[in-house]
Amino acid sequence: MESKMCILLCLLMFRFHLVCVLGGRVVSEAKEEAATALSNSSPPEGNTTFIGGTTWCVALTSVPAVQLQTALNWACGPGSTDCSSLQPGGPCFEPNTLLSHASFAFNSYYQQNGNSDIACNFGGTAIITRKNPSYSSCVYLSSEPPASSSSRRRRKSRNVGIGLLQYLEIGLLFL
Repeated sequence: MESKMCILLCLLMFRFHLVCVLGGRVVSEAKEEAATALSNSSPPEGNTTFIGGTTWCVALTSVPAVQLQTALNWACGPGSTDCSSLQPGGPCFEPNTLLSHASFAFNSYYQQNGNSDIACNFGGTAIITRKNPSYSSCVYLSSEPPASSSSRRRRKSRNVGIGLLQYLEIGLLFL
């Protein structure tokens, strides 16, 4: 257990170093919120809106609650995702379910970290979808339309280190 914590601490310190070298928190350029919210009676996993080229990251329904909670805790803690919308009274608090809250947090992290596949892994608890999970007053951030290949390559290379470290950190939590 001590060696696991030591490795995790080293990874977190290295991650901090990478973020400092990159000049602050890794945030992709020009993120926009989804244009419209969907019906307020539908939970996030039930919507079917597709906007060409737009993707979201949501929690898998088949994942055990313990793993989902661990990944949610990471996203809202060391992952630096803003989870204030999930607090009581927030626009995404209802439905007050682990799946709904995890989906919102996972998507926020995914959008803030360049929409790369690794930014939507969370130890195998999440998946990329083209279905807009927004509902009622809870609007999920969405990916920008596909950028030019050179700009996409620069953004991906900037986020690979952070994404790989996130994957390793989550993996260590499940050991």
